[in-house]
Amino acid sequence: MTGIKIVFFDIDNTLFNQNKKVPDSAVEAITKLQEKGIITAIATGRSPFMFSELREMLKIHSYVSFNGSYVVDQDEPIYRNPIPEEVLGQLERQASEKDQRVAFLDEKAMKIDGTLDPHIKASIASLKLDVPFPERDDQYYKHHEIYQGMLFYSEKDPTDYLKQAPLNELRYVRWHPYAVDVIPQHGSKAMGIKRLLAEMDLPAEAACAFGDGNNDVEMLRYVGTGVAMGNAVERARNAADRVTRTADRDGIYYGLKDLGLI
Repeated sequence: MTGIKIVFFDIDNTLFNQNKKVPDSAVEAITKLQEKGIITAIATGRSPFMFSELREMLKIHSYVSFNGSYVVDQDEPIYRNPIPEEVLGQLERQASEKDQRVAFLDEKAMKIDGTLDPHIKASIASLKLDVPFPERDDQYYKHHEIYQGMLFYSEKDPTDYLKQAPLNELRYVRWHPYAVDVIPQHGSKAMGIKRLLAEMDLPAEAACAFGDGNNDVEMLRYVGTGVAMGNAVERARNAADRVTRTADRDGIYYGLKDLGLI
């Protein structure tokens, strides 16, 4: 396939297999793309500090992080969309009243507003991050631009307060039985990609993206060529133009080969 100038990759269950490792075949495929002059980029819900080693290993310098709220081109930020401090303050106060913990994330670190109970530790450990557990700092949001939060509660816990203004202006995306991501209501990987493509003077038709999750749906629809992993959720499959193998079965390599890009 011709006309593709840039390829975006989700991380979890796309670049990473179930063991949170990048298969050798994916590394080989990305290297081949770069040798052909095709730009390689990452589009993820993660904070930049969570995938710095991955970027270094794959020689990737442009990315969409925090589901579109922090966008970088050639290692330079070009777009920031932090959550307002007053909204974070309301979230922290009301969550604390329910004995629910909130973690605050910027591009460099993650802090939490209380102690780490076993459920919180288990949820964070499931991400298999090569970083320590967050330190306690309930004032962190007052001194840093926060692009994403993590709210720790189960589906059985009381959350009516999240439906009231201004907390209903945020999105709560569950990724663990005891944890949800807290992001701006209108944030998405697609919007972040749109801003990065504008910076590069590239149309959406020149972009390809690989993903597997619910937060990849808008991205897969927006780009010219959306590729869902074989392990993708149904919504991502329906949004994509093609479906490749699973991440554990060299899905990146075979997907790019099927497109004629390597």
